[in-house]
Amino acid sequence: MRLEPKNIEQIGSELAIEWNDGSETFLPVRFLRTACPCAACGGEPDVMGDVVRPEISYTDQSFELKGWQLVGGYALQPNWGDGHNTGIYSYQYLRRIDPARAS
Repeated sequence: MRLEPKNIEQIGSELAIEWNDGSETFLPVRFLRTACPCAACGGEPDVMGDVVRPEISYTDQSFELKGWQLVGGYALQPNWGDGHNTGIYSYQYLRRIDPARAS
């Protein structure tokens, strides 16, 4: 079975995802924003394969989740209050960064 969300809602300061396998993920929006996988936030490899990480500064609007859209059948793309919207979070990535699964 391919992992897909059945339902996605923002509940207070968390993004709640109900998965089609019956599990749930609760991601604090502040954590979600700082875990953005785009090249502008997470960096990208140089010619030698070393990841060059940019210096990032956030404002209060950076942590305002304004909405999201689903990308294909594999990812979620959040829209943040500061205009940032280039992060594409695959469903597998969202499961992997779930703080509840890390322990």
